[in-house]
Amino acid sequence: MSQSQPALQPWQVLTGGICGLVLTIGLARFAYTPLLPSLQAQTGLSDAAAGGLAAINYAGYITGALATAWIDDVRWRHRLYSMGLWLAIATTAAMALSDWMPAWALWRYLGGLCGAAGMLLGSGLVLGWLMRQGRRPELGVFFMGIGLSIIVTAVGSWGLAQWWPVWSDQWLALSLVGVVFFIPAWRWRPPVPPQVAAASSATAAVSRRWLLTMAGSYFAAGWGFVISATFTVAMVEREPALAGQGAWAWALVGLAAMPAVFVWDRVARRIGDTRALLLAFGLQTVAIVLPALSGSLAAALAGALGYGATFIGIVSLTLALVGRRSPNNPGKAMARLTLSYGAAQIIAPVVAGAMAQATGTFHGALWVTAAVMAGGMGLLATLPEEV
Repeated sequence: MSQSQPALQPWQVLTGGICGLVLTIGLARFAYTPLLPSLQAQTGLSDAAAGGLAAINYAGYITGALATAWIDDVRWRHRLYSMGLWLAIATTAAMALSDWMPAWALWRYLGGLCGAAGMLLGSGLVLGWLMRQGRRPELGVFFMGIGLSIIVTAVGSWGLAQWWPVWSDQWLALSLVGVVFFIPAWRWRPPVPPQVAAASSATAAVSRRWLLTMAGSYFAAGWGFVISATFTVAMVEREPALAGQGAWAWALVGLAAMPAVFVWDRVARRIGDTRALLLAFGLQTVAIVLPALSGSLAAALAGALGYGATFIGIVSLTLALVGRRSPNNPGKAMARLTLSYGAAQIIAPVVAGAMAQATGTFHGALWVTAAVMAGGMGLLATLPEEV
């Protein structure tokens, strides 16, 4: 396989990685958010069931994260990443095949596995290739794929709905859109990396207290991320004055997320990583409660922009922090944090969906989310600033 890609350029590998994120994070995960309102309206899917499906997707992600933490063979990492690319398209199309809840649960679970392949395996393969070529790892460029995946699913779902109002047709059409991104993602995969000796397991630089504190704050970040990632469009559509605007609010999330990694890197260099994280947590908390304070379009758009501008910054800053503290074996520490983040992504949608089902509104769930984020900020505040 590596022989078929002898002359890849950095821009090709990065573009392929970005397209891979659009498939594995965009189609396999984020497409659910803008397509959820029509899915509920036309199939009778309840808020509680919608939250359950979101939780199942994240259970798949956690399963993938666990597997990633255990798989050391680079050939298998490459194979599983490759499998995730085409499986993302397949599971998106499969959502249209029936309205049977167990089938949906299976496709969402497999979609979560795809997300882990793109986010964890894909990032490692791309960045590893860049470093072997003597290039500076372009984390910001790669993570632009997350913002782009939001824009693609938001604009794509809105445009497809104009032509195909039936929910199943929208899922099928979006899977065909994925083929456009599959081609460069597949052709420009980095070659299979050379097998290297197992890295030292020493992680003396990370104390147990520090890691547990970071895991707790990252759990809060995962809670804040998943509530908006799952229910943003549904919340906007339920406001009588905002009906029909949900997809555009979701697109704003992506537009804000694309440059966010660059911005937060600069902020961290100016004020320090821990303070930058505290600032990102605070801004995201404000963004989360804005829709609960007001049902206006301005509040909805400001909340979407604030969420998009902060969630990916929190992820990149947190992973960078733990990576620097575990130079001999960063993967183990990062995997632990990913599991913490993912655990929140399973629990939070179920809680929010049940609360919305009982009250008819997401406002209570938003206030609970703000409280969880405040707890995460409290944990971060106990950490010394990085030097």
